[in-house]
Amino acid sequence: MKNPIKPSSQFCLFCLFIIYLLDKVVVTQNTTIPVNVGVVLDLDSLVGKLGWSCINMALSDFYASHGDYKTRLVLNIRDSNEDIVGAAAAALDLIKNVEVQAIIGPTTSMQANFVIKLGDKSRVPIITFSATSPSLTSYGSSYFFRAGQSSSSQVKAISSIVKAFGWREAVPIYEDNQFGESIIPYLTEALEEINARIPYLSVISLSATDDQIAGELYKLMAMQTRVFIVHMRMHLGSRLLTKAKEIGMMSKGYAWILTDGITTLWRSTDSSTIDSMNGVLGTRTYVPKLKKLETFKVRLKRKFQQENPDIINAELNILGPWAYDATFALAMAIEKAGFSNFRFNKTNVSGRAVDLESFGVSQNGPQLIKALSSIKFRGLTGDYFFVNGQLHSSVFRIVNVNGNGERTVGFWTPENGLVRRLNLESRNTSINSSSKPNLGPIIWPGDTSIVPRGWDIPRNGSKLRIGVPVKDGFSEFVQVTWDPISQEATSIKGYCIDIFAAVMDKMPYAVPHEFIPFATPDRKSAGSYNDLIDQVYYGNYDAVVGDTTIVANRSLYVDFTLPYTESGVSMIVPIRDNRKKNEWVFLKPLTWDLWVTSGCFFIFIGFVVWVLEHRINEDFRGPPAHQVGTMLWFSLSTMVFAHRERVVSNLARFVIIIWCFVVLILIQSYTASLTSLLTIEQLQPTVTDINELLKRKESVGYHDGSFVEGILKDLKFDKGQIKKYKSPKELHELFANGSISAALDEVPIFKIFLAKYCGKYTMVEPTIKTAGFGFVFPRGSPLVEDVSRAILNVTQGDEMNDIEDKWFKSETVCPDRNSSISSNSLGLESFKGLFLITGTASLLALVIFVAMFLYEQRHVLLQFDSKTSIWRRIRTMSRFFDQKDLSSHTFKNCQHREGSYAASVQSILEAHQTLTARQSPSNFSNQTNSEGRSPEHVDLTPSGSASPEIFPSHERSIEVTS
Repeated sequence: MKNPIKPSSQFCLFCLFIIYLLDKVVVTQNTTIPVNVGVVLDLDSLVGKLGWSCINMALSDFYASHGDYKTRLVLNIRDSNEDIVGAAAAALDLIKNVEVQAIIGPTTSMQANFVIKLGDKSRVPIITFSATSPSLTSYGSSYFFRAGQSSSSQVKAISSIVKAFGWREAVPIYEDNQFGESIIPYLTEALEEINARIPYLSVISLSATDDQIAGELYKLMAMQTRVFIVHMRMHLGSRLLTKAKEIGMMSKGYAWILTDGITTLWRSTDSSTIDSMNGVLGTRTYVPKLKKLETFKVRLKRKFQQENPDIINAELNILGPWAYDATFALAMAIEKAGFSNFRFNKTNVSGRAVDLESFGVSQNGPQLIKALSSIKFRGLTGDYFFVNGQLHSSVFRIVNVNGNGERTVGFWTPENGLVRRLNLESRNTSINSSSKPNLGPIIWPGDTSIVPRGWDIPRNGSKLRIGVPVKDGFSEFVQVTWDPISQEATSIKGYCIDIFAAVMDKMPYAVPHEFIPFATPDRKSAGSYNDLIDQVYYGNYDAVVGDTTIVANRSLYVDFTLPYTESGVSMIVPIRDNRKKNEWVFLKPLTWDLWVTSGCFFIFIGFVVWVLEHRINEDFRGPPAHQVGTMLWFSLSTMVFAHRERVVSNLARFVIIIWCFVVLILIQSYTASLTSLLTIEQLQPTVTDINELLKRKESVGYHDGSFVEGILKDLKFDKGQIKKYKSPKELHELFANGSISAALDEVPIFKIFLAKYCGKYTMVEPTIKTAGFGFVFPRGSPLVEDVSRAILNVTQGDEMNDIEDKWFKSETVCPDRNSSISSNSLGLESFKGLFLITGTASLLALVIFVAMFLYEQRHVLLQFDSKTSIWRRIRTMSRFFDQKDLSSHTFKNCQHREGSYAASVQSILEAHQTLTARQSPSNFSNQTNSEGRSPEHVDLTPSGSASPEIFPSHERSIEVTS
């Protein structure tokens, strides 16, 4: 059996093992490479103390999990004492004397300004986790890394909130330094993208007293805007909000939005400050709830309490994890860079150089910034990496302070905008597409859930200052009455004033206001309408009420409501009576082509009726001259329906019925047009086209102070051709003495003028389009929307008609203004259809008649020889056409019919024999021999035209010989 090991031997073995481990540790320590890193913080501030604790914890955790790394960061801490110069001196000491490879810090953006320039010159990376000013990137330094979110990254979230609640204005309140000012350009741009404006910038000095802060808040209270965006650090911001609560600006109707300069640290402040923030909204960088973050919070709180026992209830904010992750990133980058030479290259400087010129340049700077730019890992704040030296864009949490705590009411992401619940997997391309806020319930200042309107009428006794024009004429629009003693306006009334009063009655809330005449001390107009509108742009007036026209160039500086009058610029000219100057006026109702067409159709219809009635109606028979007269008389007598000839043919009756209808319409139209010409033609305008005035170089008038002067100049009227007037009387005098041939002005102006002189002047086309009269407000004024809606309610009701009747009622009975426009003569185009129908019916009747006649006489046509000429055939058939149709029911006396027809046939035969006798005997003989019969062996019996006693039937032809 072996001897057991003695206790003394066991102790010796244990000592040898401990010695071996210590030796290994010493060897390991001797193989690591120390790397000097500077830290510049305000160690007396909460941010500085918290950052220093997190940096130390980061190094301990990093090398505990990366023991195989060869490099080891050696921290060299410097206190900047909350001073810009102190921060610069600390950084210069670290670069020159310690030759640090990188600097973490400084704390504030103002301190970082100069430190970044030092780092850029010495090629030492500057990594700050708390300097959030966006202006720091303007230096373009590749050695500056922001290990936190820039203040400008939250402006999109803020503008989304403003847009979601429909606010049109917001006033930024910021501290008077680089931290506060740097965000303003980005905020202004973001608000402009959603058509919201910034009416005022409120700047608070860091050294401002409570009274000065209160004075600035009272100034804001006197404005209409009730939405405020506060961008300050906690110390000044807490004072501002406390004072705002004291003076009543944390009540119902107000909306406050705080940036992360306050929201990051507000849980570390006292309860009274938190109480003054009840109802405000804030934006803060979203940090995902990771298990290692929760563990870190517990460890940090314990460590921080041990190191700072005098600070109670210090809450971890986003700056701590940013400092922790920044230290992690730097340690990884230095290890990744893989360099071992940490010396600085000394610059060649003169012996008289100052300290700012005597420090060296780091050899490892370029490799280190390259390594930092490529670092990517999962830190306490989520995915951690740099994009162009800036921490990648993050999600923002929207919080609402209520009671002594806060509630998350939504989130903002670059991809989806405002969302109530965060879903980082979603990538919706439509941002804020809904008109309703995509947020949870919000408790607003005043402990109310009603969304603030965003603006309000100041309740400190001030009223809207409304400018009104002072006019020498056209007082129907605005009339100012002055006290001759005090030289003050005693009353302001008129059409525009009454409209504005009616609109204010329709508003959902009271709008206290006062009218201020735009006049000089001697009670004259202080300028043109453009000058009056400019006063709103300059802030001298809150609005303008009067006959102000909505014009495009004016809308660049002010906002107009919807128009409340007719729109357009028209031309007014004198009218004259042309009735006595033209004895041929009776020809004007119809155009020449209609006259010619009508005459041709009268002749044509007469001819058609004669053809249809000639064989069966005694009224259409007789000598040729008599028949031509009857034909024309019958056709023309249809104009007055005075034809006495009977019409017995159904075809003729068909034609006459249609023709009488056409004549009726033609006569009635002619009568109406002639009546119009004889009664209305006297109101013809002297000028109908403005180009005529330009060609003849005649003068025109315009209302003094109106924008119409610019229109006339654009139309190329010379300055000497343009005359101005101030009242209807002056305009009438200009026309009366021949100074002008026409006047251009807005339609409402001419309404008043025509109400007094309607029998002498008229408005003519063309009308230049304008938007009409509207009320003027400053750009972005929240009143515009509600006033415009009230204008619609007024203009669509009976109240508008009552106001117009009150101010624009005509003094005399005036004819219709449209009657002054010359009526056009009736043209052929208006009657083409009727003539087409008449012509078609007449031709159809003729075709039917000719077909029936030829069919009845078909045996005559068959008896013609093929060598008989066409003209001879026509003459023969025309003779048969000229005879009475004894078979017609219109011939009642049979004997008369037989005798007459026999005589007619005898005359045809005699004529035919005479024509045949002219032929030569030889020709006659040849024809007889060759044909075997006489060429005149023709059957001339008209089928159905006579009795068998006079003419045999078709089988019993009459032989006609020489």
